[in-house]
Amino acid sequence: MITFALSKGRILDETLPLLAAAGVELADDPEASRKLIIATSRPDLRIVLVRASDVPTYVQHGGADLGVVGLDTLLEHGGEGLYRPLDLGIATCRMSVAARADFDYANAVRQGSRIRVATKFTKIARDHFADKGVHVDLIKLYGSMELAPLTGLADAIVDLVASGNTLRANALVEVEAIMDISARLVVNKASLKLKRAPIRALVEALAAQLAAPASMDPAAATASTDAAAARS
Repeated sequence: MITFALSKGRILDETLPLLAAAGVELADDPEASRKLIIATSRPDLRIVLVRASDVPTYVQHGGADLGVVGLDTLLEHGGEGLYRPLDLGIATCRMSVAARADFDYANAVRQGSRIRVATKFTKIARDHFADKGVHVDLIKLYGSMELAPLTGLADAIVDLVASGNTLRANALVEVEAIMDISARLVVNKASLKLKRAPIRALVEALAAQLAAPASMDPAAATASTDAAAARS
């Protein structure tokens, strides 16, 4: 039995079409069911639903053989004991520094000021500012990050940004992009040895879907077909 760890939300929503294209369908709707272990159309494959932050831990310690996790969560976890065969290119966003419009972040960095930064991504933030030689006091928060600069708790935040709408709604501006984020497939190294054939088959099926021309939008696919017919 292969156990595949997923977290509800955007990663689940964007992983399911990839699995379906690779021939894997869930037996129950994870949004309608309260089950945490869901069978699939393959008798040797099951899905376990866990918190996003727990996916790498489940895979690392053998609670799951493989899983899908955001790069942000993976970096915070450390990635020990995990093989990372695929960037799935889904759940994309970026990790950024944001602050109030009236806080001159660039000048504070140039002057070597000590900056108070609120984030739940303390490892990523610490590494980023250390690489830049910026002195920071990190404040660990678990949610509502945008409140920190507005209440004076912090000068800036490090958080995930997609559209930027939440920042704008709270009068914050993105002042520095740290890295692009997407979801990665991770595999337990021991499982890859013990269950090599079925796991490799699944990884290769997902990789094929990422590379398949069918992944382009229908209009582009039609245009490609028409162009090929015109050349023949």
